[in-house]
Amino acid sequence: MHFVDLWLTRSLSMCLLLQSFVLMILCFHSASMCPKGCLCSRSGGLNVSCSNANLKEIPRDLPPETVLLYLDSNQITSIPNEIFKDLHQLRVLNLSKNGIEFIDEHAFKGVAETLQTLDLSDNRIQSVHKNAFNNLKARARIANNPWHCDCTLQQVLRSMASNHETANNVICKTSVLDEHAGRPFLNAANDADLCNLPKKTTDYAMLVTMFGWFTMVISYVVYYVRQNQEDARRHLEYLKSLPSRQKKPDEADDVSTVV
Repeated sequence: MHFVDLWLTRSLSMCLLLQSFVLMILCFHSASMCPKGCLCSRSGGLNVSCSNANLKEIPRDLPPETVLLYLDSNQITSIPNEIFKDLHQLRVLNLSKNGIEFIDEHAFKGVAETLQTLDLSDNRIQSVHKNAFNNLKARARIANNPWHCDCTLQQVLRSMASNHETANNVICKTSVLDEHAGRPFLNAANDADLCNLPKKTTDYAMLVTMFGWFTMVISYVVYYVRQNQEDARRHLEYLKSLPSRQKKPDEADDVSTVV
């Protein structure tokens, strides 16, 4: 019995030692994979915090098991295509307070359907590709950007149908219609369908062009008729000005003799 107790005690000690060793390896593995300048921790998944790290671009060595990623308050200027494609567990992505100006068409490929929160507020984004947020399920924050309100932005926000508050917080810094500058995009979109403006402008241009050609044709016809009338009048006056031809007496006598 004593032998059994001793064996159980040693087995339990070995299990605890082995468990500690495994946890140490996992922690060391996570720390070794953490991007330079970032802090990694585990709490319901791997949390990667790169806030205020003076980053000029998004790290390309992010751990695949990242769940929360904080890249706020840096100097990032763009989001390249497929930069997050391997982060299949990513739920929260914070890119606020950077200098982001460009978002490529496939920037969120691979995470669009898993993200729950996306923060792009307080950047320098004026416009994005119309497909940049395709299939995005996340609650997006895109306020405090110098947005240019046009057809593309209208299409982008329509593709984010579940984010009603997103459109409410978008203020038009500039717009294809000057009267919309400085107004919330939602109000501007309700006033006019920005995607129909180019078509209407083209229609107006065609009407103006057609009217111009029509005016030229009518003017030419009127000029042609008036010119012909003037020539006809001059010709008639010329004929009237010719002296009438009178018969000579000998011509009349010859006619009588012949008869």
